Amino acid sequence: MYKKTVFDNGLRVINYDMPNRQSVALGIWIRVGGRYETKEFKGISHFLEHMLFKGTRKYSCRQLKETIEGVGGSLNGFTSEELTCYLVKIPAAYLRLALDVLSDMVLNPTLPSKEIEKEKQVILEEIKMHKDLPQSYCLDLLDELLWPDQPLGEPIIGTLDSVSGITKRDLCLFKEKFYTPANIVISAAGALDFNKFIKGVKKTFPRHKGKVKFECLPAKEGRGAPQLKLFAKDTEQTHMALGFHSLSRSHPLRHALGILHIILGANMSSRLFNEVREKRGLAYDIGTQVKRLADTGSFVVHAGIDNRKVTQALRVILKELKIVKERLVGKPEFRRAKEFYKGQLALALEDTLEHMLWIGEPTATLDKSYSLSEIIKEINRVSREDVRGVASQLLQEKNMNLALIGPLKAKNSRQIEAELKI
Repeated sequence: MYKKTVFDNGLRVINYDMPNRQSVALGIWIRVGGRYETKEFKGISHFLEHMLFKGTRKYSCRQLKETIEGVGGSLNGFTSEELTCYLVKIPAAYLRLALDVLSDMVLNPTLPSKEIEKEKQVILEEIKMHKDLPQSYCLDLLDELLWPDQPLGEPIIGTLDSVSGITKRDLCLFKEKFYTPANIVISAAGALDFNKFIKGVKKTFPRHKGKVKFECLPAKEGRGAPQLKLFAKDTEQTHMALGFHSLSRSHPLRHALGILHIILGANMSSRLFNEVREKRGLAYDIGTQVKRLADTGSFVVHAGIDNRKVTQALRVILKELKIVKERLVGKPEFRRAKEFYKGQLALALEDTLEHMLWIGEPTATLDKSYSLSEIIKEINRVSREDVRGVASQLLQEKNMNLALIGPLKAKNSRQIEAELKI
């Protein structure tokens, strides 16, 4: 179903022909992100990602954007804990142009000193802005609790101190180390000709041998007791992130976890949405999210809560977590959750960009790809007992971490700590 090519220098290419589409999506993935960084250079992956949009040997900063947007396409990039990705979605006739632009960004950025200093100031403002967004900053505080004193517990964007100290030489050395053929995956999905695409990649990318892949430090988990972090801020509502260490991206029970996520907080039919918002009006925003990494992960309940009802809301949330640990999910609810899981996946993969991301990420991280039919078979094999089992394994009191941002005082801390029981 998916066509994969591995070049002698380690560069991997995977693509999927979707002949009835008008578009094609292209991504260049670098196997490096926030957890590969030292404290001194925290944020350098993200900083370098920004700088690759500032011009290349062939294209100026303005030309990069105009070349893609001038034919109806879109150009973007992102940095995560384990990956950096540069991506384009464009009318199918312009795939060769998209490959030329993205490859030049990755291979031949000019990294002008003047632009580095300007972009440094932009990122420093981005860090400040992020701290002013409590619903986002609360998740950073939770990461500090989940993975203390290690790269995973620090923000991907970096800190004011670390970003301020990054120089052009640092960026160049970092790029030279990680942006090598063996550390790169190219993924494409849409209306494309496989043979023409591979020929284009061969002409564009260097044939020299790349360095071996780099490994990050293993994650350290667990402190044996609930952890609480309060950040006092004059906000109109209290923002909460309740997190548990969770499963890696390749764990056999990952789909059981996905179904648990749907049952508890992935949509408006979920238990937490119904109990916390609909029945009691304690929050406007309430939901769950799952983060999957190479050797660890997190399961998070996030909410924006009435400042006067934080303890009450937390009590309701923990009650629902206790119930799903102890009782089998009912058959109708379980069936609906499974169908939602499969249906959302199928709908997403109709889009060329989503399909490019779908095949690119697992190829870059696990060196494998999954077809929709394979995943649906795996989801169908999940039982109600599996869901209760994964809930029992993860949602443990000793594994609980809670971050709160709002107008909180010392007495609130004592009240909240008394509630941290499942």
